[in-house]
Amino acid sequence: MSVDVVVVGAGPTGLMLACELALAGVRPLVLERRDEPSADPKANGLLGQVVRVMDHRGLHERLTGSSEPPVPNSAYFMFGGLGLDLGLLPRSPVHTLPVTQQEIERVLEERAAEVGAEIRRGHELAGLAQDEDGVTLSVVTAEGRYDLRARWVVGADGAHSVTRKLAGIGFPGVHHDRMTVRSAHVTLPPDWVDPGTGALTVPGYGPVPPFLPHRTEHGGFSYAPLPGRPPLLSTTEWDQPEPDEPMTLAELAGSIRRVLGAEVPLRQPEGAGPHVLRRMTGGHTRVAARYADRRVLLIGDAAHVFGATGGGPGLNLGLQDAVNLGWKLAATVRGDAPVELLGSFGTERRAAAERMIVNARAQAALIAPGSDVTGLRELFAELLTDPAAVSRLAHLTAGADVRYDMGPWPAHPRAGTFVPELTVETTTGVVRLADLTHAARPLLLDLTPGGVFAQALAGRHDRLDVVRAAPVASPAGDAGDEPLSALLLRPDCYLAWACSTSEPGRAEVDSLREAAARWLGGALTRST
Repeated sequence: MSVDVVVVGAGPTGLMLACELALAGVRPLVLERRDEPSADPKANGLLGQVVRVMDHRGLHERLTGSSEPPVPNSAYFMFGGLGLDLGLLPRSPVHTLPVTQQEIERVLEERAAEVGAEIRRGHELAGLAQDEDGVTLSVVTAEGRYDLRARWVVGADGAHSVTRKLAGIGFPGVHHDRMTVRSAHVTLPPDWVDPGTGALTVPGYGPVPPFLPHRTEHGGFSYAPLPGRPPLLSTTEWDQPEPDEPMTLAELAGSIRRVLGAEVPLRQPEGAGPHVLRRMTGGHTRVAARYADRRVLLIGDAAHVFGATGGGPGLNLGLQDAVNLGWKLAATVRGDAPVELLGSFGTERRAAAERMIVNARAQAALIAPGSDVTGLRELFAELLTDPAAVSRLAHLTAGADVRYDMGPWPAHPRAGTFVPELTVETTTGVVRLADLTHAARPLLLDLTPGGVFAQALAGRHDRLDVVRAAPVASPAGDAGDEPLSALLLRPDCYLAWACSTSEPGRAEVDSLREAAARWLGGALTRST
């Protein structure tokens, strides 16, 4: 049997890639060694720009059960246990979506089936061999072994990726062994929770805001009252000996006592499990030596893992890896990809991973114990009264500060960034731009009165949607942002090109054509 693309791993990242490939006209085969989705508690939500990515694919409504678009956190957040006053910004880039990893997988698997992806559970990758035309995979099932031929293989099989190892791709990085994190679902005294703020008020210590890491001289503490789940308590300590016996609530209570200097009575969690009760010592920060080896590519935790930070960075980045790769790999499979398009996947997503390493290391330094760190935090707290400093850290936290290189022509300040939030009026009515991108197609949005840019690409056939519209509303952006008169949107919702001139001339039209040639190659267009 031969297929175009095999995706190894049916976690959120692999399933997201399957959806993206299928939307682009390539029917992938997903191999998953587990017979059933994992019930183990893992991620508890999505943070940052990935929330908007899900919105642009029509998945935000499925994950939340609400037709309301995502709303940024414009009040308060944290970086390294220090408060970020997001109210200082004209518009916050920080979005949060509390949802369990199990629910994310369920929604994505349902969507993958709808768009035609095939998922084989209980099929484990055991070997692969590459040649110039494709990859031969050896797959093991309960019934035996079979060979499978694919033109391309994508490893989305986690930090211990078999795909990465079989392809001989290195995974360099560092191991952190000083830090111990203890976490458990628990039952707490109900009168300790402030009904107004949701904070956990610990007698002898004080209030601890929900969902935000809290640092003391002796370690870190967090309280996460997740909807529909028992509260999740976590502590972080340094240089603690690791017990030989399994983790217990008594061990967590002792850790809380050391960190907060106060007693917190812990009882077994209520309701159906599985419940978290775990101890993790150390962690790894690693990025694959390369994101591709000939016809084998890596996404998600197979390509990068991050220690010493919260917010689920691996999942947030992995889903965006999938959206970046899907359209590029599909164009390559179809044979209409511009030269070097697929190579831009590794370049762009490595930049995002390296930025997350900066994030992880900075936050680890700021939450560490010790009086010298306390001094550093006092200085940082002063800096965080400056809106510019808050903006920079908020964009770093959200993963919204990565800008891709879109071309050699004169670049608009927004080119290479994720699409801004826009509401426009088309011939069929008022619509959010996010609602025009569910099909994962390239999009030219022309807001000029004469439709000059739409006319410039009018002969490029059927791979580009062209929408002429009038702007209705745009939330406030960063200082100095100019209203856009047109934009060329890649399928991953990054601006390949943008213009703010309401009366464009030949230079603007030529730059659009150059951008289209670079990212769409010989693709032709459809006007609407």
